[in-house]
Amino acid sequence: MKYNQKIINKTMEYVKSRLEGEATGHDWWHVFRVWKMTQSLTRGEKVNLFVVELAALLHDIADWKMHGGDDTLGPQVAKEWLESIKVDVNTICHVCAIIQDVSFKGVGVKSKMNSLEGMIVQDADRLDAIGAIGIARTFAYGGNRGREIYNPYIKPRFHHSFDEYKKSDGPTINHFYEKLLLLKDLINTSKAKKIALKRHKYMEKFLSRFYKEWEGEE
Repeated sequence: MKYNQKIINKTMEYVKSRLEGEATGHDWWHVFRVWKMTQSLTRGEKVNLFVVELAALLHDIADWKMHGGDDTLGPQVAKEWLESIKVDVNTICHVCAIIQDVSFKGVGVKSKMNSLEGMIVQDADRLDAIGAIGIARTFAYGGNRGREIYNPYIKPRFHHSFDEYKKSDGPTINHFYEKLLLLKDLINTSKAKKIALKRHKYMEKFLSRFYKEWEGEE
C-alpha cells in the first residue's frame, strides 16, 4: 500500500483518544514527539515512510509497562486497528514487527531491528527517553509507580533478561544507570547518534548537579 494520509490521520486520532492524559510519560505527546522525530530522521533516507509513521504512532498503543508486563499486547492491538482500517497485510506485519522489538528490554538483552524503518522508529523513541524531556519522563514514571527519587543504599542493577528488567523497582535515579545512560551507544542511525550525544551530556550534567545538591552544596 502506498502512503495514505487519511490512514495516518485516522491513526493519529485513534492513538490520541487512547493515550491523551496518560500520566507516566508514555502519553499522546510522547507519541507525537516520536512521530515528529521520525520525520526528521527519514529525510534523505530511502525508507517506507508509511510504515515508519504508522509504527511511530502505534509503538506505545499498549506498552507492556502499563499492561502487566505483556509485551505481546501492543503488536496485537496495533494489528487489530490496522486491519479495521483496511491496511494491507505486508504493511501490518512490518509495523507490528517494529512494535514488538522497539523497547529497551535490559542491558543484557539484545534487541536488533531488521529494517531501517524499525531502526528509525527505535532511535526516535530512545531519543525521547534521554535529554531534558527524558529526565522529566523518568521522574513522571517513577512517581506514578511510587518509587523513591534516590536511595544511596540501593545500587543500580544490570538486568540480563527481559523478565528481570520488567521486575525492576529501584529508585528513579537508578534508572539513569540501568537504561538512560546506556542508550547513546544503542542508537542505530548516524543522525540520531549526533542528537543522542548532546542529550546524553545534558543528563550527565543533571546528575552531577543532583548529587551536589543531595550533599547539601549550594
